[in-house]
Amino acid sequence: MPKRARGARLTCRSLVVAASAALMSLTLAPGGAQSAPARESRPVYSYENAIRESVWVDTRLDSDGDGRTDRVAVDIVRPREPAQQGRKIPVIMDASPYYSCCGRGNESQKKTYDANGNVVQFPLYYDNYFVPRGYAFVAVDLAGTNRSDGCVDVGGRSDVQSAKAVVDWLNGRARGYTTRTGGESARAGWTNGRTGMIGKSYDGTIANGVAATGVEGLETIVPIAAISSWYDYYFAKGAPLYDSGPEWLSGYVESPEARARCQAVQQRLVEEAPRTGDLTRLWSERDYVRNAGNVTASVFAVHGMQDLNVRGKHFGQWWDALADEGVERKVWLSQTGHVDPFDFRRAEWVATLHRWFDHYLLGHDNGIDREPMADIERAPDQWSTDRVWPPRATDTTSLRPGKGAVAGVGTLGREPARPGATETFTDDPRLDETDWAARIDTSTAGKAGFITKPLGRDLRLSGSSKVTITATPSTAGAHLSAVLVDLGPDTIRDYAAAGEGISTLAERSCWGASTPGDSPCFKNTQARTAAVDYTVFSRGWADLGNYASDATGRPLTPGRAYTITLDLHASDHVVPAGHRLALIVGGTDRDLIDPPATTPTLVLDLARTSAKLPIVGGAAAFVRATAGSTAALTPRGSPLRGVAEPRPIRPIPGGSNR
Repeated sequence: MPKRARGARLTCRSLVVAASAALMSLTLAPGGAQSAPARESRPVYSYENAIRESVWVDTRLDSDGDGRTDRVAVDIVRPREPAQQGRKIPVIMDASPYYSCCGRGNESQKKTYDANGNVVQFPLYYDNYFVPRGYAFVAVDLAGTNRSDGCVDVGGRSDVQSAKAVVDWLNGRARGYTTRTGGESARAGWTNGRTGMIGKSYDGTIANGVAATGVEGLETIVPIAAISSWYDYYFAKGAPLYDSGPEWLSGYVESPEARARCQAVQQRLVEEAPRTGDLTRLWSERDYVRNAGNVTASVFAVHGMQDLNVRGKHFGQWWDALADEGVERKVWLSQTGHVDPFDFRRAEWVATLHRWFDHYLLGHDNGIDREPMADIERAPDQWSTDRVWPPRATDTTSLRPGKGAVAGVGTLGREPARPGATETFTDDPRLDETDWAARIDTSTAGKAGFITKPLGRDLRLSGSSKVTITATPSTAGAHLSAVLVDLGPDTIRDYAAAGEGISTLAERSCWGASTPGDSPCFKNTQARTAAVDYTVFSRGWADLGNYASDATGRPLTPGRAYTITLDLHASDHVVPAGHRLALIVGGTDRDLIDPPATTPTLVLDLARTSAKLPIVGGAAAFVRATAGSTAALTPRGSPLRGVAEPRPIRPIPGGSNR
């Protein structure tokens, strides 16, 4: 039983696009009486005449140490008619640090205000689309950003409490005020308290964090490309993923006033998040996975399987923890990088999100909770579904690297290598996973590759993988990378290009009602594709010095063997018949992890190295796929063509598609 106990060019116009309207069925009558049976909310309320107001909610924290508790700014738009009729309505909330500094969505929209400080524009389409359908939309400035008091603490107590306090206020458990400093109370008597949180990247991360508090009234969350553990955003088992820490991100999103008054918080972020990669108390407090047992909200997660900003590990470990707790879940996994589904599957996304909120916030029995759990993008704009994800037939299967005829070009199969078999490579920080994969069939000094023979049948991997490596370093420090590669020609979304798998067009489509200051019309997009000869579809990293503990690294003794397990990112990938599956082990994956202080040579003990992969059909499926004889579809003896990967050198959870 689930754990939950609670519940082509278009001109901008004030009506929802015809394609959306065609999806509508029965309506929710303006007087509050529902058609029977109620299956979908309709745009029956005026957006132009909606109530727009701002409230400042007391977080009960004093993060900036000024002697008074912080108030966070809450901008609200809600239909006027239900309030006049005495009918209470649910809330869709996006709590963000980006409303002023950086903007939201593919067009980087910011909040705008008139001369009197009244909100004019809410970014994105949530307000335009859902307010006419009987929802309130609430846009929260996280503490220390835009018009809020307090300080940004990058996923910590201040960030999470910024949004949790608003859920409490919506449910009558916290104090709100009509101004930032005044004493006039503001109450949320217009809502029934049922709240759904949504957002991409940092915003979705806050939704995860608030859900992990178990706050009453939060009925569902829709985290898009969201972080589940801030340590895993900055490090991978001790290996640094970025050249700066959370203090840089805090300064990036804070308001100018907060930047001046929050220097003590900034300093704590420096001191308590050392670049050593040790798992300190600061990181433990920002690990939402450990509190997944508190989650009572349903979860509709969306993640790009080629997201190199908020990597797939965040989705994978969160999903698995929620599954263990019996939380109601749904997922979309795309081939994109850090991209919102509104920009890669727009019409289907709006329709699905509409039905999701109708079910969990309005209580409509529309069947979405009984539909397939997962939508997976198999090729650009081609999707499949799974009743359960990962599929029930998925079984963790151990594969072993073996010695090949050429140094550094080994085999991958079920049989363990003979004792004493080794492969050797030298860390080269100039190389990355694309360099390794392009020369998979060539003996090169910077990597060791292990390859199956061409598959006779399709082989599907679904979920998170682990690779256990036993290596002997030549120096006192070493970083390791492990990547899974599909060797064979394909056309994929070009996740490494600008747009991370999408191209933005000049034409617009409109998704809701409008006012002169708030348009529902957004630039259309289309898939940006690339023809490749291989696809890296999962990767993971570690500092070998963390061999004894995920929490603490230590110096290595040159010449001594160490064993460590790397967590590879969650994915769902089909290696087609005729392709080959490869595991590559290397050192520094350029631009994805920072190099160690030294340049080690590492000797891999193949008999003590293995990969545990989530194969649909388990070991039997792998045996069947590798038993047939077929010609390889990848060119042999020449460098392969893959996606070149320029990557961010600064941690910006909003990414290029905030």
